[in-house]
Amino acid sequence: MSVLARRGVMLVLSSPSGAGKTSIARALQASEKDLKLSVSVTTRAPRPGEDEGVHYFFRSQPEVEAMIARGELLEHAHVFDHIYGTPKGPVEAHLANGEDVLFDIDWQGTRQLAAVAREDLVSVFILPPTLGDLEKRLRGRGQDSEEVIAKRMAKASSEISHWHEYDYVVVNHDLATSIEAVRSILSVERRRRQRQIGLQKFATSLLA
Repeated sequence: MSVLARRGVMLVLSSPSGAGKTSIARALQASEKDLKLSVSVTTRAPRPGEDEGVHYFFRSQPEVEAMIARGELLEHAHVFDHIYGTPKGPVEAHLANGEDVLFDIDWQGTRQLAAVAREDLVSVFILPPTLGDLEKRLRGRGQDSEEVIAKRMAKASSEISHWHEYDYVVVNHDLATSIEAVRSILSVERRRRQRQIGLQKFATSLLA
């Protein structure tokens, strides 16, 4: 049985911090062999356990600003006094090779991706069941100070207000259920007619 060539999907997961998008992203990466993580460039310092080129490309602010000026980023955003952005070259290479690219970015970055690559984009917003659950999850991570948690909670309402700009919305009551929901979205989007590069040739051969 022949396998039709296809173009990859840009799968965006967005949510306020603590809503579960990182856990969902890790689960998808572990189970989907054709799903590659988009590694962002950032001006913030590495956190404990983060490695260069694996979690982020850590660069100075002047370096990232120069990348923006040269048009080397598909999107970029200012978040908590730092710049985050997506290098264009690796993403284009994956899509052309039939591989999907996973993005963990906010609504600002998603808007920019939609402006330059709407046909490739599939966006999913992850909502927490309640703001109380969100704060509990942030505290449970044990990564942030009280000041940072307060900033993240203050920003959450603004981020949540952009839910309607996304193709799909998943309320993360249960992590396993949410993972399966996003996996189902990806499976369906991979099969869209316009992404099946070899479909026209295949259909023509059937009619010959």
